[in-house]
This record gives sequence, structure tokens and C-alpha cells, in this order.
Amino acid sequence: MGFIKEFKDFAMRGNLIDFAVGVVVGGAFGKVTTSFVDGIIMPVIGKLIGGQDFSDLKFKIQDGSKAIMDSAGNITTKEVPEVFIKYGEFITTVIDFMAVAFAMFLVIKAMNKLKNKEAEAPAPPPAPTKEEILLTDIRDLLKK
Repeated sequence: MGFIKEFKDFAMRGNLIDFAVGVVVGGAFGKVTTSFVDGIIMPVIGKLIGGQDFSDLKFKIQDGSKAIMDSAGNITTKEVPEVFIKYGEFITTVIDFMAVAFAMFLVIKAMNKLKNKEAEAPAPPPAPTKEEILLTDIRDLLKK
């Protein structure tokens, strides 16, 4: 029974729940950023370099061939697919990563700025102690 209670305490700890929310929001943020890069950034860059679609940029390193059959219909040579180095997809992924990293940098910078403002704000003075109140009363009486 102690194991179940220990697991429940662990699972319900605030840090774990914050982490879970961060993972979910991060996943959604990644989708938004990928959509932004694929739908807006890459077409603009492609247009600037001559109307090229980055996802189509690739370098063929092996020609393909179709399967060869003998007269009886048996395959004598298997089909060989073409092999490409798809550097356009890699460039798109790198730009996607840079966009996510830059957005996260801006978010963290804003959060740090807010934390610094909170830290710089003067704390309200502490409430006077009983002795200070008594001394204040004595001072006021002496003034009269």
C-alpha cells in the first residue's frame, strides 16, 4: 500500500504536472512552427532563389531499375529503387529548428525579464513588532 501512496504523491507533485503540460503545449507549438516554416517561410525563400520548392531538392546517388522477368514470368532481377540524398528536406528541417529555437529564446527572455522586474520591486516594509509599537508610543508621549 505504501508503494501506491508514494506513486500517487509523485504523480500529483506540481513539477510533474507542469512538465506534462509543457510537453503537450510544446508539441502543439512544434506543429504551429512547422506549419509556419513549411507554409510561409520556405515558399518565400524558394521564390527568392528562383521558384524552387525546397522539398524537391535532392541529389540522385543511384539509378533505379525495374524488375526483369524471364519468359516463364519468374523474376530474374529484383526492382532496384532510385536512391537520393534529400538535402532540401534537411534544409527545411534546419530552418524549422532555428525558428523553434528562436521562438523559445524570445519566450525565455521575456520570462526572465518578468522575473527580474519582480525581484527588483521593493518588498513592502515588515509590520512593526510589539516593541517598535511600544517605543513609538513612548516617543510620541515624550514629544507632548
